[in-house]
Amino acid sequence: MEANLPPLLGTQPKGEQLRQRLEQLIAALGAGALLPSERVLAERFSVARMTVRRELDRLTADGLTYRVERQGTFVASPRIVQGETLSSFSKDIVARGMTPGGRVLVQELITADDTIAAALEQPPGVPVIHIHRVRTADGEPIAVEWVHLPGEDFPKLERAALDDRSLYGLLSERFGVSFGEARQYASAVALNAQEAQLLGTEPGEPALLFRRTTRRASGRVIESARSLYRGDRYEIAMHQRPTGG
Repeated sequence: MEANLPPLLGTQPKGEQLRQRLEQLIAALGAGALLPSERVLAERFSVARMTVRRELDRLTADGLTYRVERQGTFVASPRIVQGETLSSFSKDIVARGMTPGGRVLVQELITADDTIAAALEQPPGVPVIHIHRVRTADGEPIAVEWVHLPGEDFPKLERAALDDRSLYGLLSERFGVSFGEARQYASAVALNAQEAQLLGTEPGEPALLFRRTTRRASGRVIESARSLYRGDRYEIAMHQRPTGG
């Protein structure tokens, strides 16, 4: 344990102080490190083991740690935060000091059925580009995405090299797309076996499902996308304000 962690004082609730000390320890140890046992922490900070267990439970609930049965509590990898600004996956990952990447699973020109056509605000039967990719951060799978774009707006996009490349960056550079706004919905889901395999985790693990429609500044739909993010590596940040006067 880090020897420079100060002892608990009598001026604040012990649980609150212990949480602060544990957060300092987590920051010092880094992702994947094993935390000291409940007994060691209780002795180090002169608190009851129940107090230690309660704060460790809170850290795990907040995604800062995770538990492995019969092994202990470990420091979790930091989560990637999606904010309110429309941005690409690649830019989000770079902004957090990591290297974005990806692996294309499907990239083809298809015919829009009624559902896809409605999402793109196009008539059924028009050509549509379908892109299915795994997205990574520092080589670790973070998300799986399915994207549909109007084919007539982006000729030959189905042939473009998209491994380890930002789709938004390509649309801007090659096709001069000026992004307007996006409407996005998020829901909590459990990964099925195929999704879990792509994301390098276990079936049944929690994930965040995003459904997004992105438009040009003119209002024309650019894409209809569905993205599945690992729940243990991703979270949403929202800036909320009260309603009323």
